[in-house]
Amino acid sequence: MNNESLFIEQLQDPKRSDIAFKKLVSDYQERLYWHIRRMVINHDDADDVLQNTFIKVFRSIHSFKGESSLYSWMYRIATNEAITFINQRAKKNNVSNEQWQMQAVDNLEADSYFEGDEIAYKLQKAIATLPEKQRIVFNMKYFEALKYEQMSEILDTSIGALKASYHHAVKKIEEYLSKD
Repeated sequence: MNNESLFIEQLQDPKRSDIAFKKLVSDYQERLYWHIRRMVINHDDADDVLQNTFIKVFRSIHSFKGESSLYSWMYRIATNEAITFINQRAKKNNVSNEQWQMQAVDNLEADSYFEGDEIAYKLQKAIATLPEKQRIVFNMKYFEALKYEQMSEILDTSIGALKASYHHAVKKIEEYLSKD
């Protein structure tokens, strides 16, 4: 039995799940936060989505079958939670997801947690113009340096489709940045 299988066993054991879950949060909190933050843009929103992600992980850990890595499974949950959050916010504000994304980036300069310079801000604006799938794939590849195999497991999409999405995203970002 490998370390991950043993850890999953601890997470699923009612007697050891509290300690194991604290370790899970400690091990994955930062990586999941930044994955979510790149999607929802705002720090407070990212914290909310991260909290929802861990609640869902906690409630669903007993149904985890180990068909993917624990990491990939949690990333899929985090991605879906972030997409749901964006859809709800866009609908609530009566705008498209892309319009909501642009508004979030426009508010980025006022976000005291944003530490980027003008170039980082322009890159975020360019990313916000991408369709949702390309935006997610670009963030995972560019910022998180995930391999296509990992992304395929997380997003349940073929490697070829992911490569195409990333290629189109890069082209669109280059075009956007060359206009400024």
